[in-house]
Amino acid sequence: MPWPSPDNADLLVPRASVREVVEASGAPVAGIQAYEALRVAARRPRLGAETDHRTIVQEPEWVPTAVHLEKGCYRGQETVARVHNLGRPPRKMVLLHLDGATDELPAHGDAVTLDERQIGFVGTAVRHHELGTIVLALVKRNVGEDADLRIGDTRAAVD
Repeated sequence: MPWPSPDNADLLVPRASVREVVEASGAPVAGIQAYEALRVAARRPRLGAETDHRTIVQEPEWVPTAVHLEKGCYRGQETVARVHNLGRPPRKMVLLHLDGATDELPAHGDAVTLDERQIGFVGTAVRHHELGTIVLALVKRNVGEDADLRIGDTRAAVD
């Protein structure tokens, strides 16, 4: 099934109700680790995972689904409008492929570095059945596609 689902709905149900929900909806079944791996591979940010206290909606690319640019009087409206009009948020969300030097997954909030300088942080790190170890991270806008990034001692390549 393509991701996101055709109706853009993800169902989180108690284990005891899975059979009933699957029969009623025809939805595919996945455990939480598989779900998270598919979410990361699809570059779908999650509030609190790929965001921090400074995140603006343009960084995880939530403007089309989470913000009404014509509506007035909400907290952060001026910042959102300024970035929308200039078109350049200070950070961007990226998918990183890790080199597999370690079996440990990076933790949420671990530093993403370039030349030993922190340029971002790890959001969600997962093991994907085809892509291997991948990470959604929020990094500075000017990080190039070919940058030699690191998370600890592990090399990370921007996808």
